[in-house]
Amino acid sequence: MNQSNIIVGLDIGTTKICAIVGSRDQYGRVKILGKGHSESLGVLRGVVTNIERTVEAIKQAVAEADSKSDVIIKDVHVGIAGQHIKSLQNRGMRTRHNIDDEISQQDIDAIVDDMYKLAMKPGEEIIHVIPQEYIVDKEPNIKDPIGMSGIQLEVNCHIITGLVTAANNIQKCVRKANLNPLDLILEPLASAEAVLTDEEKEAGVVLVDIGGGTTDIAIFQDGIIRHTAVIPFGGNVITEDIKNGCSIIKGQAELLKVKFGSALASQTSDHEIVSIPGLKGREPKEISVRNLASIIQARMEEIIENVYFEIKNSGYSKKLIAGAVITGGGAQLKHIQQLFELITGMDARIGYPNEHLSAGNDEIKSPMFATAVGLVIMGLNDAEKNQNKTQIKPDEQTTVPMQPTKKRGNFFNAIKELFSDDETDREL
Repeated sequence: MNQSNIIVGLDIGTTKICAIVGSRDQYGRVKILGKGHSESLGVLRGVVTNIERTVEAIKQAVAEADSKSDVIIKDVHVGIAGQHIKSLQNRGMRTRHNIDDEISQQDIDAIVDDMYKLAMKPGEEIIHVIPQEYIVDKEPNIKDPIGMSGIQLEVNCHIITGLVTAANNIQKCVRKANLNPLDLILEPLASAEAVLTDEEKEAGVVLVDIGGGTTDIAIFQDGIIRHTAVIPFGGNVITEDIKNGCSIIKGQAELLKVKFGSALASQTSDHEIVSIPGLKGREPKEISVRNLASIIQARMEEIIENVYFEIKNSGYSKKLIAGAVITGGGAQLKHIQQLFELITGMDARIGYPNEHLSAGNDEIKSPMFATAVGLVIMGLNDAEKNQNKTQIKPDEQTTVPMQPTKKRGNFFNAIKELFSDDETDREL
C-alpha cells in the first residue's frame, strides 16, 4: 500500500483516545482506512494528568488502527484542548520595498511568521495564527491579496494560545508511544472541518463540541473564524451529577446517561422506572427516568448558558444566520438540540462527520468521532498544500500555508527539523 498520502489523526480526549487513518480517494473525498479507540484514564478536561496511563491508551488505540488499516503508523496529527486555551485578535504589518512587485505567498508567510514572535505571558505559547482579512495600502476587507500591488500589507489575525506545559505533556505522551507528532491542532478547528459546510461558515455559524471534559466553541462568519473558547464542563460532569444525585457508582451513572438520559425532562414519562442492580447482594435501586432527565437538564442548561454567553461576548450573536451545530459525544444525548434551541433561540442541528467522507464509513459517522476525522482532513489539506508548493517552485524552500496548522514556536522545534528533513518521503 502506498502510504505517502495517508494521514493519521490522534484525538486525546478526556473519555476516549481515538486514532483514525485516512486518505483521499479518486473523487476528492476522505476514505477511512482504519480506526482504533481506547478508554482515556490519564486525561482530565483535555489536560494530561497521568503520563503512563495516557501512553498506554495511545498505544492501544494506535495498535487497533494499525491492524485494521494495514498501515504502519508513525506520524500523527494531534488535537489539543483544555481550559488553558485562549484566543485574541492582533494586526500585523509589513512594508514592501517595490510597488511594482506583486504580493506573493512569501509576503503573507513572512507577516504570519512575525505573529508567532508576539510576547506572551510567562508559560504561554502561540499554537495557531489564522489570517482573517488583509489590508493593502489602507484598502480593507481583502481576502486574498496575492497578485495585487502595494507597499503596505496588513493582516488581521486570530491568534490561539495555550500553556507550554500542557502541550509538552501531550508531545511527551505521543513520543513515548513511539510516534512522531507532526503538528498540534486545536480540536474545535478540527471538528469544524469535519461537520461544517462552506455555506454555513459563510452565513455565520457557531460550532459547539461537547466532549467528555470540556465544551469547545468556534464561531465562523463570512467564511472566517471569528472567535474560539473552551468551557471547562462536559459529559463527565453530567455523569458525576447522576452518580451523586442517584447514589450509584460511576459506571452505572454513565450507562444510565447513555441509554435512558434526556436533556428535556418534560419529554420523559412520569411512570418509567429503571432498576439498577444492587452491590454485593443488596436490593436493586429504582430510579425514575423523569428524575434522571431533571438532573441531566439542570447541568446541560448551565453548559448551554455558558456557550450562549460566549456567543454574545464574541459580538457575532446577531450575525449567525446558520445558527449552531452541536457535535462531540455530548451531541448524542437525546433532545439536546431542542434544549439548545429553547435556551438560545437559535436554530440548531447535530453535526455528523460525514460531510467529506466517502461511502462505507458508517461506524465513523457518530458525532463522537468528529474531532479525529477533522484531524485527518486538516492533515490531508496541509500535506496537499505543501506538495503543490514543492511542485510549483521546486528550487525554493517550502513555506508554511497561509492558514497554518503547525506550531512554529518552541512547541515543535525538534519535530520541525525532522519534518523538514523528511517532508516528501515519510512513513506513517
